[in-house]
Amino acid sequence: MVIDYWLLYLMKLYINTSDRESIKIGLLSGEKFLIEKVYEAKFRQAEKLLTGIEKMLATVKVKLSEIEAIEVENRGGGFTSLRIGVITANALGFALGIPVRSVAGGDAEADGFSIVEAQYSQEPTITISKK
Repeated sequence: MVIDYWLLYLMKLYINTSDRESIKIGLLSGEKFLIEKVYEAKFRQAEKLLTGIEKMLATVKVKLSEIEAIEVENRGGGFTSLRIGVITANALGFALGIPVRSVAGGDAEADGFSIVEAQYSQEPTITISKK
């Protein structure tokens, strides 16, 4: 694994939706958390993630435009909950023009923009036939 040492000094948003029951988000300065929040979000990650990020940033008086990188958990958990975090991180990174990196590895490039690919631990239940 290649370490991007310049990422160690940036203001980073951390997103973890790998748990089906909750969302964990944080704001790091370098490798130190300035703030961490955990929200109960069973089957509600999509509804709670962006509002949670907005509230967290307001608490520490940091604007979204001040975020310089995003780190996201991209392994484990439920198919849908994990996908919501990865997609949100990639979309925010693209919109802000900042790098997105996975905590566990698995980064890719798409048209010069770094993206994170979700690595699912199981097949989504929507593809399993019901008998």
